[in-house]
Amino acid sequence: MKNIALFVGLIFFVSVGFRGNSADEILGVWANETNKGHLQLYKQNGKYYGKIVWLNQPNDETGKPKVDKNNPDDKVRKERLLGLVMLKDFRYENGEWTDGKIYNPDDGKEYQCNMKLKDSKTLSVRGYIGISLFGKTQKFTRIR
Repeated sequence: MKNIALFVGLIFFVSVGFRGNSADEILGVWANETNKGHLQLYKQNGKYYGKIVWLNQPNDETGKPKVDKNNPDDKVRKERLLGLVMLKDFRYENGEWTDGKIYNPDDGKEYQCNMKLKDSKTLSVRGYIGISLFGKTQKFTRIR
């Protein structure tokens, strides 16, 4: 009986230890809420970023690759959406990725953003203006 209790206790502590987020746990490929695109989250120079690596509809109505047509910068409007870095400059702190920016190619605007893992396959991404209270949260699902 003592061995069973010890075994159960050990399993509990190991699972609790692995449950805590590590900074790099976010790395991988994620589908956005609408599954219109997949983002690869990666680390560079100690910060976290996300770029578009797959689009459900990569081409426009003329058959050409979709571009960042709503970007306020004329020079950038001709750049392809595939490969676009949408998530920038996140740092890991207390189980969250904070102080980053998210770019929305649908409106050409950039928003403040925080991210938090709900579980190993679900990422909560909140974009906002000013304070987090005024924003929108999307659920990303891990692909790999």
